[in-house]
Amino acid sequence: MASTPFIIVAIDGGAASGKSSSSRTLSERFDLLHVDTGSYYRALTAELLRLGLKPDNLPAILAALPGLQFGTRLNGRSAEMEIGGRVAGEEIRSREVNDQVSHFAAIPELRAALLAYQRGLAGVAREHHYRGLVMEGRDIGSVIFPQADLRFFLFADAGERERRRAGQGLQDQIRERDRIDSSRKTSPLTCPPGAIAIDTTHASLDQVVEQMAAAIAAKLGAS
Repeated sequence: MASTPFIIVAIDGGAASGKSSSSRTLSERFDLLHVDTGSYYRALTAELLRLGLKPDNLPAILAALPGLQFGTRLNGRSAEMEIGGRVAGEEIRSREVNDQVSHFAAIPELRAALLAYQRGLAGVAREHHYRGLVMEGRDIGSVIFPQADLRFFLFADAGERERRRAGQGLQDQIRERDRIDSSRKTSPLTCPPGAIAIDTTHASLDQVVEQMAAAIAAKLGAS
């Protein structure tokens, strides 16, 4: 009997495009380890801010990065990143982190520091006998796992995404973050060639999930 295939699903897109909700739903449906890389950059931003660093202080950031030890803690089906043995809490959703995360994430050396860690999570998924990995972010299908079994890119009108954030009681500089994320020289937010692009502006979560689920089921040979 052939062994069950292990699948890697990459989901990219801008803030409030629907990545997290759809990724979590797909994780549950197909027994995939869920990885939210946006929370990793937020956690790293919170840690650097805690150390008194700002995005424009590159020498201090480069000095601090080697001393930050990354680990992984499983919480349900999600892989949370530990920094120095600690998982960040609600501080990653603070206004200060929200205002600074795209600036920190644009630093090539900071992205490089997370690259191997993020790729290594496929091994964590295999070790814990998941059927695969679903990883969401902004450069998953283009940089982290360009050879992923499936690559999706979610997008939506900026005004709609701002309304979604407001409905969550959050303030988010959607347009400014889009500008920074899309224009950075290293790993910019972009739809990778060959990825399946899905416009979520007027689509329900169920509609978005079902479109992705059909492709995942076909890969897994699921009914």
